[in-house]
Amino acid sequence: MLPELTDLNSFRDALTSAPNSDDFAIQGAKERNGQLTKPPGALGRLEDLAIWYAGWRGDARPQINAPQVIVFAGNHGVTVQGVSAFPPEVTVQMVMNFEHGGAAINQLAKAAGAKMDVHALELERPTADFTQAPAMSEKELLTALRTGWQAVDPQADLLVVGEMGIGNTTPAAAIACALFGGEAADWTGRGTGVDDAGLANKTRVVAEGVALHGQGDGLHVLRCLGGREIAAMAGAIAAARVLRIPVILDGFICTAAAACLAQVSETALDHAIAGHQSAEGAHAALLGKLDKDPLLSLGLRLGEGSGGALAINILKSAVACHSGMATFAEAGVSDG
Repeated sequence: MLPELTDLNSFRDALTSAPNSDDFAIQGAKERNGQLTKPPGALGRLEDLAIWYAGWRGDARPQINAPQVIVFAGNHGVTVQGVSAFPPEVTVQMVMNFEHGGAAINQLAKAAGAKMDVHALELERPTADFTQAPAMSEKELLTALRTGWQAVDPQADLLVVGEMGIGNTTPAAAIACALFGGEAADWTGRGTGVDDAGLANKTRVVAEGVALHGQGDGLHVLRCLGGREIAAMAGAIAAARVLRIPVILDGFICTAAAACLAQVSETALDHAIAGHQSAEGAHAALLGKLDKDPLLSLGLRLGEGSGGALAINILKSAVACHSGMATFAEAGVSDG
């Protein structure tokens, strides 16, 4: 059962008091893994993934039957600074595409057997330009967090969150810079494909935003430099942590949302793995800061939750091998 979010402190409290994985299930999964009909360690990282998943589900022999993919959409006032190659109207158009089943994420979610939901957050009212003012008020941040918090199906056994929001690699870069330091250029990439002049302008915008709002905890950074869809992803990832639903992180923007949670609680992302390393230049560095080793590296830079959804079948395969394989005793095979 999820607690009600009455204010930002209640969100912090829910995250810091969230339950840990089940040590008994982990031990049972390790014991089972040692009895399966294969040489020790022969399935490599798949074995670790299955044991990790078992711990979060509290079941030494788990299954994945109900994955959920949620796409959140938001618009950003900072796009008035010319940081994107596309106009904000594309956000609305892509939401319609999601709803009609025509986007890449629709196909990937279907291929993974995942339920997909779409939530558009006040697209007609972009966040504030963060070079001039905080992107959101505390009330607006809480509303966006609640959208994500309430979007997670408690019956889901795996979660992927994705986003759509023209210009949102700019707030993601600003979040990373504010949380982890360095120069704005270290975290700013080409996004949907800006040219050299566009990249220089985008880097300036990130630097100005970080300089204006300074440092603070993850929720301060999220409020001042983020966006509604980024906050909603953070809310959903946090809800999954409370519900012990494992999460597969998507690309740079999703990882920036997750990083805000990690600044609130050092165990906030224990239930999360990185689905992939995207082609956005700073994503690898951001994953490194969070100590997340990606499952895939395929040059993806689409967003939408696409890389996370693609990784669902890897985790499904890991769990299927762990739970479905026979033990040496069951198969009548000598174990040495």
